[in-house]
Amino acid sequence: MQDEILNAIPHRPPFLFVDEIIEQADDRIVTRKRIDPEESFFKGHYPGYPIMPGVLVCECVFQAGAILMSKKYQTAAGQLPVLSRIQNVKFKTPVYPGSVLDIRVDYVEQMGPAHYMKGKVQVEGRTVATVEFTVMLMEEAR
Repeated sequence: MQDEILNAIPHRPPFLFVDEIIEQADDRIVTRKRIDPEESFFKGHYPGYPIMPGVLVCECVFQAGAILMSKKYQTAAGQLPVLSRIQNVKFKTPVYPGSVLDIRVDYVEQMGPAHYMKGKVQVEGRTVATVEFTVMLMEEAR
């Protein structure tokens, strides 16, 4: 399954925030990310009370969305899904070391070159974050 993820998006460790694909349909994907308690960002993000930075929680969603785009549009070599807008981000509860994130992304619509999606992150069935975002397929710079 890791090869499927690596073939779908250009992200690589240590900036890969999808461990596995749980479910996928034409307009939806569910992925999972296990948050290693030893991640380096925990050392400096609220020392003594470590929580995952919200931007990285969102990055999990954006990478899941990029995988969905890759599958939905069979993106050609040289095309990259690039984030172009983030809106209506809501963090409902912190993400702690050792959490397992279940990330759902729903494809909403396409308008011209823009692809609109919405994401939800849950830990043990409880919503921790929601976000709406837009990506565009860009030609990879050579």
